[in-house]
Amino acid sequence: MTTTPELFRAHAMAHGLSREELKADPLLQFQDWFEAAIATGIPEPNGMSLATVDEEGQPWLRTVLLKLYDARGFVFFTNYESRKSRQIDGNARVALLFPWVGLARQVKILGRAERIPTRESLAYFLTRPRGSQLGAWASPQSQVIRSRSLLEAKVEEVKRKFAQGEIPLPDFWGGYRVVPHRIEFWQGRDSRLHDRFAFSLQAEGGWTVERLAP
Repeated sequence: MTTTPELFRAHAMAHGLSREELKADPLLQFQDWFEAAIATGIPEPNGMSLATVDEEGQPWLRTVLLKLYDARGFVFFTNYESRKSRQIDGNARVALLFPWVGLARQVKILGRAERIPTRESLAYFLTRPRGSQLGAWASPQSQVIRSRSLLEAKVEEVKRKFAQGEIPLPDFWGGYRVVPHRIEFWQGRDSRLHDRFAFSLQAEGGWTVERLAP
């Protein structure tokens, strides 16, 4: 049953999160929380902060959109020549954050990012609106441009180039899968006595879970 974010937040904060109600698999626990976030109607429930580190050790942060997830991890798509991609290629260790502040919930993820197979990127690319497909071709992501008019001119050029038929997958565009080794579920509570549970992947497989102090 759907509810407003305000009612959901009040109920979630009063109910809290207990060890007994957690799923044994954090990906299934994420699915429960993600579907609940969608049901409340909050904007962009799939928006997640992605943290990377450059060659000088400087952290960078931006918001990307979760497009796919399963037992293997969390997938987003980007230009492989972008700043984030260059940083991932140099250091695959990344962090994700789902900041569902309006619901008094967060999910924090540590893992390694890896490029997904081209066939998987193509399968997703073909589902994108045509305008988004054109944008993937037109935008030199993260590069300096002199004006928006130049970007719009490039879009028009790409429109003419692919006026007929399907737009092909750019060879510089595709997905990354963040394969998690730590996932924390944060449930806000009154008086800052929040409920926090961290799942850690073990070397032999399987997950352990610990309660953390708020």
